Amino acid sequence: MPPFDDWNIIDEEEEQELQDAAFFDGKRDVILFCIDCSESMHELRDDPNYEDVKTSHIFTALEAAMNIQKKKAIVGPNDSVGIVLFNTTRSSETKNHATEIKKNSFVYQPITLISALAIQELIQLLDAAREDPDLLKSTFPPLTGKKMPIGDVFTSCNWVLRDGAPKTASKRVFLITDDDNPHPGSKQLVTSARTTLLDLTQSGVQIEPFFIATPEKPFKSSKFYSSVLLPNVLNDEDEDEDTGVLPESISITRIDDLLSQMRFHEVPKRAHFSIPFQLADGFVISIKGYGLVTEQKKGTYKYFVDLGDRMEVANSRTVYIDEDQQAEVDKGEMVYGMAVGAAPVEGVSDDEGEGEGADTVCRAVPSGKRPFYTADEIRSFRTLDLEPSIKLLGFKDRTELAFEDSIKHSVFIYPDELKYSGSKRTFSALLKKMIEKKKIGLVLAVTRRNAAPVFCAMLPQAESDEEGGWNEPAGFHLIPLPFADDIRAAPLEEAFRAPDELKDAARVWIDKLCVKDGAYPPDSYPNPALAYHNAQLQASAFREEFDPEAFEDLTRPKYDMIHKRAGNLMKEWKRALLADESANVVPVTTGSKRKADVSVDEAEIRSKHEVGALTKLRVDQLKDFLKSKSQPVSGKKAELIERVGDWLDAH
Repeated sequence: MPPFDDWNIIDEEEEQELQDAAFFDGKRDVILFCIDCSESMHELRDDPNYEDVKTSHIFTALEAAMNIQKKKAIVGPNDSVGIVLFNTTRSSETKNHATEIKKNSFVYQPITLISALAIQELIQLLDAAREDPDLLKSTFPPLTGKKMPIGDVFTSCNWVLRDGAPKTASKRVFLITDDDNPHPGSKQLVTSARTTLLDLTQSGVQIEPFFIATPEKPFKSSKFYSSVLLPNVLNDEDEDEDTGVLPESISITRIDDLLSQMRFHEVPKRAHFSIPFQLADGFVISIKGYGLVTEQKKGTYKYFVDLGDRMEVANSRTVYIDEDQQAEVDKGEMVYGMAVGAAPVEGVSDDEGEGEGADTVCRAVPSGKRPFYTADEIRSFRTLDLEPSIKLLGFKDRTELAFEDSIKHSVFIYPDELKYSGSKRTFSALLKKMIEKKKIGLVLAVTRRNAAPVFCAMLPQAESDEEGGWNEPAGFHLIPLPFADDIRAAPLEEAFRAPDELKDAARVWIDKLCVKDGAYPPDSYPNPALAYHNAQLQASAFREEFDPEAFEDLTRPKYDMIHKRAGNLMKEWKRALLADESANVVPVTTGSKRKADVSVDEAEIRSKHEVGALTKLRVDQLKDFLKSKSQPVSGKKAELIERVGDWLDAH
């Protein structure tokens, strides 16, 4: 019989159709940059990168917005971006927003699809501002003597997003300001800001703040924003109570860090699934799963047709054709079959075998015929008729989870309060108790409608606070566990052992080249191949000259520093290595080849016997079968086939 996967795997296009991809549909990203235009944001400062050049916080904020848009033009052309400025006396000319946009806010870029023309317009404005540092202040005059209520800022953002953002998109507002207390002593404005923010979040909008701090003017979020932008933490206490101040890590101590901070938030957090979590019979909460690591790849290419005067996009589609009828076959009428034994016997009616068992669940298949299944039946085989959910089976000690048990990327799960009220509180209680008792959970998980059930370890993670503020959220890592079929033994062989002198010599230069903090921070090293590809596309899209020499590969080792710190020590170690006798011994190996596994099981031999195809088996396969049945193995192939047939007929 062919391997299970040979018939259970559906074509890639079929797989996409059968999967429940509802959570991916229409998931475009919308970012609205909401930038403060107050006098402190316009204040001129020395540019950290160029001598005798003045810059300002608003210039850096607009430049960061421009760079994010340029990158999205390549990696997210279907996303939308807009820019709103507040605390400015310039009013919006756009008629659509005239009645909804609050006073002292200005829509510089309405929410629209990424457009090269709009980005080039912003680039031209920034180029002119480099020549004339006061240009931005005259273009967006700051509001003097007072500040625009933050509640009105959120209201303006809400209207801009309502008018331009698709309903199914993930919507985010990047709030950029350097004022940590816009309304000192006014509780009414704090309450108003919190109320309008609630309206904004209920419509599916997420606020991501970027607070600018300087050595002369530190930003203290506890003065105002911790009362408005409450962090989303797991807390057992009443929701009305203040759950703490905002983490300080969202404050930017250096203005030139603004772009790098935005890049961390550039890709939206999209839930891979939202399913029930069954803790016991009749005890269910709701959770969402997030992928913490997703490989970024080059964008897909499109095909174009040269029509002489223009280029048109060529769209492709897959069509299934009946070769006999030469007609297109409806996809819904197609079935899937597995190859069992010989090919289908000609002349046998498809209706044979549908007499006795026709009304039963099982379907009788005539000898030599191939069983066929519908897409729904294959889905049933794969999911075992289980609905998407996670079911808690029990607990084990944390020490029983081995490093090699992790065979795939884990998924981070977090409670979803919108579907089941009380999910957050129950989830938090389970998390804290498992951390306290040092336990892991064992669960059965079906994360999608077309996914196979897998056993997973549920590893608790406490919220960690490191220097600089919030680092990791509280939740569970869902780690897929291997089945018995997935486990392989490593062929370990004893090799030559280096003497202690060589080990000590190597340890000296290895210590000199240790990675900073003893870890590899992946968020500091972008994929150089992907970045180089995107840089070329970006230069082409904006008609800029691409300079390969200016491209910086952060993953390239610093060879000069390596030779300076450990070059002499490595040379000494190499000399010691060449002088050591054990390092120059070449083990003698025989050129033996591993025999291929040619064994066949009894079921396959019996199926070949039923269709008269035993002649297709080799002599060694026939002898192995007879030997396993305690039958004589002497004679020619014809005698062996006869002996096998006689045994199968008798048994």
